[in-house]
This record gives sequence, C-alpha cells and structure tokens, in this order.
Amino acid sequence: MSTLKLKDGTEIYYKDWGTGQPVVFHHGWPLSADDWDAQMMFFLQHGFRVIAHDRRGHGRSSQTPGGHEMETYANDVAQLAEHLDLKNAVHIGHSTGGGEVIRYVNKYGKDRVAKAVLISAVPPIMVKSDTNPDGVPIEVFDGIREQTMNNRQQFYIDITLPFYGYNREGAVIKEGVRRNWWRQGMTGGINAHYECIKAFSETDFTEDLKAVEIPVLVLHGEDDQIVPYLNAGVKSARLLKNGKLITYPGFPHGMPTTEAATINKDILEFIKS
Repeated sequence: MSTLKLKDGTEIYYKDWGTGQPVVFHHGWPLSADDWDAQMMFFLQHGFRVIAHDRRGHGRSSQTPGGHEMETYANDVAQLAEHLDLKNAVHIGHSTGGGEVIRYVNKYGKDRVAKAVLISAVPPIMVKSDTNPDGVPIEVFDGIREQTMNNRQQFYIDITLPFYGYNREGAVIKEGVRRNWWRQGMTGGINAHYECIKAFSETDFTEDLKAVEIPVLVLHGEDDQIVPYLNAGVKSARLLKNGKLITYPGFPHGMPTTEAATINKDILEFIKS
C-alpha cells in the first residue's frame, strides 16, 4: 500500500501504475481513488502511467481533523506530484476533483502539467448568489450537510439514484455500482465529508479558470442532476483561455462509470491531439 506523509503529518494513499506520460485522477465527493477503475485500466492499457489518490479524510488517507478546503487539497496534490516527480502530466478531475484540478494547475502545476480535464466538475462556483443567480440554492447544500451528519449510511445509498441517473425512466440499474459508491463513501471520515460540502459548493474558481493557459477539456452530461451543466461546464469553458467543451445529452453526473467507453475515448483523443 503506497502512502505519502505530507508536511503536516497527513498520510495520503495513492496508486501509481505503469510508465509513460502521467495521467493523474482526482475523485469526487465523498469517494476515493477506486472511483477511477474504468479509467485507470483503460489508460494503463494505452501505455500511460496512471495515478490516483484518496483525498485527505477520504478513502484510505488520514482522517484529519482539518484541512478540508480547496487550498489544502491543491497543496496536498502539489506535494504528491513533487514526491512522484510528475512532469508533462495530464490531470483529470471529476466533480469536486475538477475544482481540485483547476486550483492545483493554477497555483502549483505550471511546470508539471501539460493538459487538464474537468468532468462533471463544480467550477466556476456551484452555490446561488447575487453574482451567480443560476446557481444551486444554499438550502440544497444545507440538506446534504444535514443528511451527511445524521443519516449518512442511508443517504449514501439514496444519492446514487440521481448520481447515476438511475431514477430516470428506462434506466438499467446496476446494484453493484450503487454498493461500490456506498463502500467508498463509508470508508472516509464523516467530518471530512461534512466540511468538504462547503469546499465543493462555495469555492469560487473563476480566477483559476481565467488564469490557466494550458489546454483544458471540459466534459459534462446534460442530464447531470448533481452539478447542473449550464452553471458549471458551459460557464467554465467560456472562462478558459484554451478550453474545449463537450456536452452529452442524457448523460448523468456519474458518467465516468456509466458511460466510461465514451468518456475514455474523448479524453484519449484530447491527450493525443
């Protein structure tokens, strides 16, 4: 089991397989590196070095009492990238992980990152406000906080229905996918998950998006019930200097799992372009 002890003593679990150009995966809330199985195997078999870590407080990493905000998340990634001596890397983030990617690339990754990919990602900012009238009302995130604190075991089962679009008519529900989401979530710490809700919903990534100059691929499902695509992927692509947007009719938030073949193909094409 590979772990890195960070400067503050936190131990970060990571997977590091293969050789070639590094492709680094950043998972969503409240999951772990295991959520990238379909991508890790695909890109490994295409000759890449694939890396995925469990964010602090998530999965097999330390359940720290603090540091559950984007500044620390990005700094944690910077320490991991330095430890692994990653260069010419492609960083790929899903949901919360997309925020982590764009903050890391802007603040720390200029000499180490070649390209980035944001999938169903939270930037520019999720929460509704006077300056973001199309955002999600704060009451929604308060509800997620309440359920995480008081009903986590059941909530982490229930949320898989909209997450994967399994609540849509005609959806083919895979119980194993739902159980795997629950397993990953329950492995992490409740405190980290609770505090991360603020991080993914209220962090403003506008200036990060504007500042990043490398090519960035933005992928978003048009039936995303967790991070609405018009307020997220569409806006992010407009803010990027060198962004490319692909939206997918009918695809859900968890499309890296449910639509892995399509997502993997489009990412591979972007990396090779």
